[in-house]
Amino acid sequence: MTTSNGLILVDKPQGLTSHDIVARVRKIMDERRVGHAGTLDPMATGLLVLAVGPSTRLLRFAQGEQKRYTGTVRLGVHTDSLDADGVITREMPVPPLSVEQVSLVSRSMQGPQVQTPPMVSALKVGGQRLHALARQGVEVEREPRSITIHAFELRATDDATLWDFDVECSVGTYVRVLLSDLAQRLGTVGHLTALRRVSSGKHRVHDALTLERLELAVQRGEQVMSPPLSFVEDLERAQLSVEHERRLRMGQRIALDQSYASDEIAAVDARGVLVAILRARADVWKPELVFPVEPGSAQLG
Repeated sequence: MTTSNGLILVDKPQGLTSHDIVARVRKIMDERRVGHAGTLDPMATGLLVLAVGPSTRLLRFAQGEQKRYTGTVRLGVHTDSLDADGVITREMPVPPLSVEQVSLVSRSMQGPQVQTPPMVSALKVGGQRLHALARQGVEVEREPRSITIHAFELRATDDATLWDFDVECSVGTYVRVLLSDLAQRLGTVGHLTALRRVSSGKHRVHDALTLERLELAVQRGEQVMSPPLSFVEDLERAQLSVEHERRLRMGQRIALDQSYASDEIAAVDARGVLVAILRARADVWKPELVFPVEPGSAQLG
């Protein structure tokens, strides 16, 4: 039985699905319980936040994080998937564009808005993946979703049809849809030719490991995981007494002397190790999630 429990940052290569990465990490870590926060398309590269062992129960805290991407859009060519993995369906001339013109349009696309998911996506409608329906030539109505574009900048390249971009956005944003919409506003069509996730919340791709580096590090016995507390750094923190910890591990509610602004907090032991996620219930705190005693912890009486 393994004791793997924590967060791993992987730098996903092009050509693999997020599920492929999970399968590889399960094998590398010899741990069945591995999950990821925030799917990346096969064409995309960059940061994939993974949870291992009991920490998979904390993935919801990483899934809602703000994301940042960089990449390249090709103007004048439309594909059915809105990225370079798709089939070309339409071509249009690209009008002369200045950096000022493009920047004006990109700035107008910032802020809260609604976005319709593309047909070529992993979303399910009626129990079926949209991309599976798209392969059958079926198009169904998709429910628009609320998103926020926090920042959106483009830079010209030596090729007038290729523009590099940098975007910060909320969870649920389809960057390829955003760039396709941009192209339309510029009087043409377009699709992604490169996409890289560089951050998710406080996590950065420069701290991530490639699969090869991860496997080598595990073989050498190096520490590759951050502790479970890394998932909930933004939560207020309560330090538990030994008695409080004992009661939480028995599923009991506890009263805390300190007051907290949020109704959900992280409870840690004297060493700062995450013991539980607590939720306020009237004047007491209910254990929502309780984590196993980590090796080296004092046994509770």
